[in-house]
Amino acid sequence: MASRLKYLSLGVLVFQTTSLVLTMRYSRTLQAEGPRYLASSAVVVAEVMKILTCVLLVFKEHSYSMRALNSVLRQEIAHKPIETLKLAIPSGIYTLQNNLLYVALSNLDAATYQVTYQLKILTTALFSVSMLGRRLGVYQWLSLLILMAGVALVQWPSESASAPEKEALSAGSQFVGVMAVLVACCSSGFAGVYFEKILKESKQSVWVRNIQLGMFGFVFGLFGMLAYDGERVRESGMFQGYNTITWTVVALQALGGLVIAAVIKYADNILKGFATSLSIILSTLISYFWLQDFDPTGVFFLGAILVIAATFLYGYEGKPSPNPSRA
Repeated sequence: MASRLKYLSLGVLVFQTTSLVLTMRYSRTLQAEGPRYLASSAVVVAEVMKILTCVLLVFKEHSYSMRALNSVLRQEIAHKPIETLKLAIPSGIYTLQNNLLYVALSNLDAATYQVTYQLKILTTALFSVSMLGRRLGVYQWLSLLILMAGVALVQWPSESASAPEKEALSAGSQFVGVMAVLVACCSSGFAGVYFEKILKESKQSVWVRNIQLGMFGFVFGLFGMLAYDGERVRESGMFQGYNTITWTVVALQALGGLVIAAVIKYADNILKGFATSLSIILSTLISYFWLQDFDPTGVFFLGAILVIAATFLYGYEGKPSPNPSRA
């Protein structure tokens, strides 16, 4: 039973990671009638969806009792303002990160994005060492060096015979995309470790924590949308350009984090490495054959293999040596 759950969780992780990246890329490059949907509004809608799902999960945890749900939400959120406010920091960072992922996938093909985004392993490791006092083993430091080399190779400019104007344009958008991914990697590493620190310091349910995160995320996202796309929202409304693909992207983004939270307890590091690797391979194949926005080079494949190897090596040593100060 345990091994069945393990492989089911592997399948879920691969499906979630690959489908989100590919549908997001497809939705940002699709030539459709009328205006394209606003990424900032998609982030807000995803937060609302996440809050509603978490409220339902807390409701289920308390045997579908409306009174129990009401008292939990009042006690944990309204009566603990300091605890709740602590989540404003990771929430603001996650909102920024979600917006950046749309920017990245508007400018990069899915395969390049997937490989580059693995740099979040490096940022998470560095923040874990500095904020949680973790110790990394030799294999893990080695894997981080291999990871950086792999990502550098994936970003290596390829020789193409296209027109110079087109090349300059694609180099410009590639730069914007890569910068968006790099900032998202840093924010993902910091917010993830900060959230882990908060979860370890309190006895709250992870779903209640996600409701708190979602509330702040909704407020920050709404501000961002009005500041950045306010005029377009006033002209054509918040849901302009929405279609089935857009709603799929929003649902995958909203439920993705919750799926990963639920699955992670069944998945060890090596399994997560497998999921990442399969996801990179699938994204590369689908980008090439279906989206046709990706022309792989030998250097890209070498970089991708290094990133996949680094992901496995990072999980290989199991648990890093414990920190004596916490023992």
